[in-house]
Amino acid sequence: MIICIGAGPGDIGYLPRRSADLIANADVVAGFNAVIDVVRPLIPDSAQVIQMGYRDQVAQLDEVAKLHHAGKNCVVVFMGDIHFSGFQYLERVERACGHPVETMPGLSSAQVLASRAKVCFDETTFITFHRRGDLTPFKRHLVHVLQDQRNAIVIPCPWDEARSFMPWHIAAYLLENGIPADQQVEVWENLTRGEAEWHGTLAECAKHRCSDMSIMLIRTKTPMASQIEPSHLPTPEQAQ
Repeated sequence: MIICIGAGPGDIGYLPRRSADLIANADVVAGFNAVIDVVRPLIPDSAQVIQMGYRDQVAQLDEVAKLHHAGKNCVVVFMGDIHFSGFQYLERVERACGHPVETMPGLSSAQVLASRAKVCFDETTFITFHRRGDLTPFKRHLVHVLQDQRNAIVIPCPWDEARSFMPWHIAAYLLENGIPADQQVEVWENLTRGEAEWHGTLAECAKHRCSDMSIMLIRTKTPMASQIEPSHLPTPEQAQ
């Protein structure tokens, strides 16, 4: 068996119970170094651990596939939720195995951010730049999302200076493309910690530096009005 699981936003306390059980009963646990470090307390001593980085992921996944085809119980761990920003990695796992694999969703940083920042996904668009390939269509999409008066939750692209699209790059791009300088922005680093939040304007964000472990919320300038039924309770003035 081989299964890919989302391991949450960097805190083992956010890991679903079924995912924890899968790791605890695995013969092989594989994944990027950072996510292996998160789930390491759950990995049995008997399990083979295969760690990888961006440069050697294809070769390491080929090794995982060999063990899977040899009958080993293999778990590949992803940071966050597989279907938020790990879809290209899932494609690599399936290419290595030669067939579709089972997936177990996890809690993403986007979901945690929505909860902490009190935004509704119905009124919010999620965009990730944490991907390989041409980012231009996704950059344009972000501009259109904000022009359509929606919130945007954005995962930056942190890999290297030549390719990076970090919050300050994103802010500068949006300013160049006509998004108002006073648009409100929040940048959350190490999201599960209490001191995670930075907030300011888009213009201020263009000057703000943060770590790779960041996620961004750009709030709409015209929030949707509540659509629940009017309250029948008297106002304080009416009660007097």
